[in-house]
Amino acid sequence: MPTLIPASPEASLTHRHHQHHDSPSHTKPKRTAKLGTLSCISLITNKMLGTGLFSTPSLIFRLTNGNVPLYFSLWIVGAIVVFSGLIIYLEFALNLPFKNGGEKNYLLKVFKNPKGLAGCVYAFQMVLLGFSSGNSFAFGKYTYFALTGNQDLDNESYSKLIGVGCISFCIWLHIKFPNQGTSLFNFLGIVKILILVLIILLGALVGVGLISINDSDLSITPSLKNENGMYSISVALLEIIYSFKGWENANYVLSEIDDPYHVLTIAAPLAVGIVTILYFLVIISYLVVIPKAELLDSGVLVAGIFFNKIFGEGLTSQLLPFLIALSTLGNVMVVSFAHSYVNQELLKSNYIPFSKYFQNINHSLLLHWAITILVMVVPPLAEIYEFVVNLYIYPGTWINLFITIGLIYLRLNRKREQWGKYNAKFNLGSLTGTDTEQLDSIYPLNDDESVYTEFDSLISSENPVEGKIISAPYICIFIFLIANLFLALFPFVPPVSPSKLSIPYWLFPVVGTSVLLFGGFFFYTRKWLNSFTYEKWNIGEPDIKYEEDHLE
Repeated sequence: MPTLIPASPEASLTHRHHQHHDSPSHTKPKRTAKLGTLSCISLITNKMLGTGLFSTPSLIFRLTNGNVPLYFSLWIVGAIVVFSGLIIYLEFALNLPFKNGGEKNYLLKVFKNPKGLAGCVYAFQMVLLGFSSGNSFAFGKYTYFALTGNQDLDNESYSKLIGVGCISFCIWLHIKFPNQGTSLFNFLGIVKILILVLIILLGALVGVGLISINDSDLSITPSLKNENGMYSISVALLEIIYSFKGWENANYVLSEIDDPYHVLTIAAPLAVGIVTILYFLVIISYLVVIPKAELLDSGVLVAGIFFNKIFGEGLTSQLLPFLIALSTLGNVMVVSFAHSYVNQELLKSNYIPFSKYFQNINHSLLLHWAITILVMVVPPLAEIYEFVVNLYIYPGTWINLFITIGLIYLRLNRKREQWGKYNAKFNLGSLTGTDTEQLDSIYPLNDDESVYTEFDSLISSENPVEGKIISAPYICIFIFLIANLFLALFPFVPPVSPSKLSIPYWLFPVVGTSVLLFGGFFFYTRKWLNSFTYEKWNIGEPDIKYEEDHLE
């Protein structure tokens, strides 16, 4: 469990800070909190319960060569890695200003020099690889399957075409009717949870014999032997991490959360715990209902085949895959919307080329649309979903690796970096006698961007509440470090039978790493590139400003 470190504020400083904020020159309207504990649980679970659990289990099962004990072991390892990452992210979130941005803020805190390099590297990963291609393609697969009942590979072109329509509809809706888009996603989020509950209940009924499945052949060989090599294990873990994607969602909207200390330490672990339990129950249901041979070959349509086994090839077995397609549509909607706003914030700091044009939210949405279609359409038909998933999730392993190394540095230099118990945000006693300018630097008063709004209300109340931070156990840091190092390096190791792959095994790690390196290249050339494009084609700004290149 994470360690909570209390720090008692001295009364004299509390009184002084209270007076400082109550003075007429600093009177500001209070910011209204938007997200409480239940809202944050919903925010995390809706993102985590994406298309992953409806599409990746069969791919992961094939990578383990149908070895059930190894399959379960990898899911357990994935859950442990995710919980370790969650605690590390919480330590960063509660030590730094309560500001939107997530990993960007953590990188800027650690990698301050050269100023702006971390921002460019992260922005290239988020903007160029934060696409919705996998979810859009899955929508196409399930829609085609619901309409025709055809699960053969010859429908890939139709699935791509439907996927293009899916992302196009979502972007159009966000541009023309943003409020209606949000309402539709909330409704589809409920549909998604109901489908998972239905899968679990049906699996339980089959397991106890109340529903008969003639060709169910679950057999478990008690062996963890891996016949596919370390490449397959690393890719399987990547796809498991993809299935859990969204556990860090609350960290992106910290300035919108009411009392981050309380909400994050309860909502985030609880949400991830609930989803993890649902995941394991759904995986067990798949194994109970779907014959092993079919589970190995079902690919993206694993949930659709599950319903076929229960209800046969009738109206019900077509209706339920269509509901899965609708829930996938909801995930495309929220990811495209959220990523476009994250991209917009990164573009305001001019972290990628031609940032000024894409700072308009509609242009940012269109950029996300173009990248999504490009990544979905260009790769060959076979193995497209697996490639897109791996390309989407792989660069994040390098980001997580840098963040974990950064946390180790902060731990070793607590006093110099004002980290943990030395953080002025919590160790208020060390600030006795601090002048007004220093207080302003620690407790900013900008009403729109203030990152200490909730904390100010706590320490200036009549009954001050002790500030608390999370200190991630070293075992969690070690697990997250080793796991991400493994996931970053082993996809470069050749698989046992590379010739059987239609897409080269090295393509997604090479492309993912190259995008990060291009971010570094752009950092060192961005001033020259901006001047060149402005003089040559009148694109860009003659005197561009680079903002938020570090986080104090």
